[in-house]
Amino acid sequence: MTMNPLKKFKQWHTAYTKIAATKLPSACCLTSIGSDGYPNSRFVSLKEIIENTFVITGSLTSRKGIELLANPKASLTFWWPETQQQIRIQGDASQIDQALANTYFKGRHKEAQIVSHICQQGIEIDNIADLTTLFEQKKIEFKNIDIPKPNDWSGFYIDPKHIEFMEFKSNRFHYRELYTKEQNSWSKMILQP
Repeated sequence: MTMNPLKKFKQWHTAYTKIAATKLPSACCLTSIGSDGYPNSRFVSLKEIIENTFVITGSLTSRKGIELLANPKASLTFWWPETQQQIRIQGDASQIDQALANTYFKGRHKEAQIVSHICQQGIEIDNIADLTTLFEQKKIEFKNIDIPKPNDWSGFYIDPKHIEFMEFKSNRFHYRELYTKEQNSWSKMILQP
């Protein structure tokens, strides 16, 4: 029976978290497809794995949000230099429910909440100083109160269809395993380096 690759991912992630010098073990490169047909990549933070899906968060009106809503295909890539491991995931994206989005938003640092509240991620501005001034004003305004989650702030489940694990070797014979899900069952193949 083929091992569930999400279990393997959790094992690798846990092991990496224990030894990594970096403070960002959950950082991953998210790629979506733009309206112009070109891929767009950026680093995001994996929040957790829920019911065999990878969860990321952010603004629905950001480029990534707009792209994932319009074309719900995504990839995530993890690179862990200390262990020389790479994981590539391809899957379908769907928006998380509001209750979960509220939970994630409340768990963010207050300054990150304020930035999400006042910024339209990725929109051109004339002067960063005006935004900085507004940020300082909101810090005072929200000092002793909870910041409500903006309506456009949410997240996505990435339901994996393909997961590739790669362990880099000094002799260049990198070990690669590709898991593919079909009808809720995973199959595995070994790939040449």
